[in-house]
Amino acid sequence: MIRIHFTAADFAQVRFAPRPAPLQELNVALMKMCSPDDELLFGRWRRRLLQSLPRTVQPLGDLVPAKVAPNFLDVFSDTLKEGLDTVRASRPELVRSEIERVYARQPSPAPLWLRDLCRGDGGAWHLLRRAQHAAFDTALRPVWPLVQDLHQAEFTRHALAVAEHGIGAALTELVPGARLHENVWAVEAPYEDDIMLGGRGVLLLPTFHWTGPPLISDLPERPVAVTYPAGPGLPLSPAGAVGSDEALAGVLGRTRFDILLLVGEEHTTSELARRLNVSNATTSAHTAALRAAGLITTARAGRAVLHRRTALGSLLVQRRDRSGSESG
Repeated sequence: MIRIHFTAADFAQVRFAPRPAPLQELNVALMKMCSPDDELLFGRWRRRLLQSLPRTVQPLGDLVPAKVAPNFLDVFSDTLKEGLDTVRASRPELVRSEIERVYARQPSPAPLWLRDLCRGDGGAWHLLRRAQHAAFDTALRPVWPLVQDLHQAEFTRHALAVAEHGIGAALTELVPGARLHENVWAVEAPYEDDIMLGGRGVLLLPTFHWTGPPLISDLPERPVAVTYPAGPGLPLSPAGAVGSDEALAGVLGRTRFDILLLVGEEHTTSELARRLNVSNATTSAHTAALRAAGLITTARAGRAVLHRRTALGSLLVQRRDRSGSESG
């Protein structure tokens, strides 16, 4: 649990990012790529991204040993150039202390180019800038218009929530499990921490490539930035390809995709098997996988087993339907 302690001045300085932050969205996309969870939905996307990243991205891997990233990469500028310039302007003492921190428990020392980075070497900084730029071009540029659209929708939703219910209710509803009691905003997290704002305020930033707990950036003399998961919680595809039949079938498998289409209304295992011309055992195996991914629910009614789509499963199908109507 993370407890963020507000002063009266801090409540007046809660700000929602008006535009997405390219480098922070890149950070969480790369984190999701390296995370083993949600294999059914994200597995194919991870493998495709790993295969497509150029060699020039490798320095980013050196910066994040054991999935621990240095804090000077937490940049929330709303253009790529400004974000890259902000990283380059990081204080030398912060760069040095953060690289020492992330390598503190590593059996091997930091690569030579990172030692040069700590010394402010221009060549090392160029290497990092080129790696971040190449990673953004590969992972995010094709879907950036969609990220911008999703961010605008989330921005509007948040503005309406604040206008109708106030900032306190908006903070409580921002992420599952969040609570606001007097001046303490408690957010679910896999670790314990207390953050004193002391008048710095809070920046709220939605991300569309992350499904885990909110990510907190607490750097001296800056607002505390809370990056929280929003949007569909699915791998994003470029405009025109979002949710197409073939793309979705490629992720789920053709039989599971067909099951997901059928269970907009309740079907028994036997009905599904008959419609798909497969055995009951095969159908049960596929419905179990869909149920484990949270795409369908299963309930017993007497001797029959009934299957139906969940809200997440319906979202997948709705995205597919919207794509088909737009392309037509």
